[in-house]
Amino acid sequence: MIDHIGLKTRDFERAKAFYAAALAPLGYTLLRDIDVPGYRGAGFGADRKPDFWIGQAETTTPVHLAIAAQTRAQVDAFHRAALAAGAKDNGAPGPRPMYHPGYYGAFVIDPDGHNLEAVCHKPE
Repeated sequence: MIDHIGLKTRDFERAKAFYAAALAPLGYTLLRDIDVPGYRGAGFGADRKPDFWIGQAETTTPVHLAIAAQTRAQVDAFHRAALAAGAKDNGAPGPRPMYHPGYYGAFVIDPDGHNLEAVCHKPE
């Protein structure tokens, strides 16, 4: 079981604002904001425990991150919020039957080049 994940960002304040807006429809909020010598980071989560972190870095390597949504409407809202916050579309909300029946996802590229997805595995 994965406890948490962290992504690097070249522009911490921009990334923090982006993720606060993009993840809000999925129930995620900013739970920790840390600025100590050697580390600048922010932790987001849905249940009082941050499980998604961003950290200031000089360079980044893009990754794919999928966050579970409870409903297809949340996937749609995530996609709208992420685009409004500055993401690039990488796949509009919709069924992805090639993954499995009932898979409904949306994809965006965040300002640092990370492929962010919201996915609901429940049938309509």
